[in-house]
Amino acid sequence: MSNNKITKSKQQWQETLSEEEYHVCREHGTERAFSGEYAESKQDGIYHCTCCGEPLFISDTKFDSGTGWPSFFQPINEEAIGESVDGKLFMKRTEVHCSKCDSHLGHVFPDGPQPTGLRYCINSVSLKLKEK
Repeated sequence: MSNNKITKSKQQWQETLSEEEYHVCREHGTERAFSGEYAESKQDGIYHCTCCGEPLFISDTKFDSGTGWPSFFQPINEEAIGESVDGKLFMKRTEVHCSKCDSHLGHVFPDGPQPTGLRYCINSVSLKLKEK
C-alpha cells in the first residue's frame, strides 16, 4: 500500500459513490444481513475497497460465518486495515476501515477460525471483487 492517504470532501464522495455505498462507507452504515453481493460468493480473487480501490482481502481467507455478511479471517496485509472503537448500539465493538481512505468496512470479532481466530465481518457494498 502506498502512504498517500486519500481525502475527499463529502460532495466529492457523493459524486463517485452510490447512495448505499456512501451511507455504508462514509457514514458508517450497515447493509442488511444476507443482502450483499458477496455474502455467499465463492469466487476466487482479491477484494478491493469500493472507495479507493486498495486491495483489502484475498478470497482464500473468506469463510462462511453464517452471519449474512462476507467474513474473512485476515486482511491481505497488516497495513491494509485500520481499527477504531465503535461504541454505538450500547456495546463496544472494533470497527475496521480502509487504511488508505478511511472507508468504513465493518467490524472484527474474536470468534473466527484458525489460524487467526478473527472474523472480519465486512459489508459487501464496501468491497469490489476483482476475480482471478
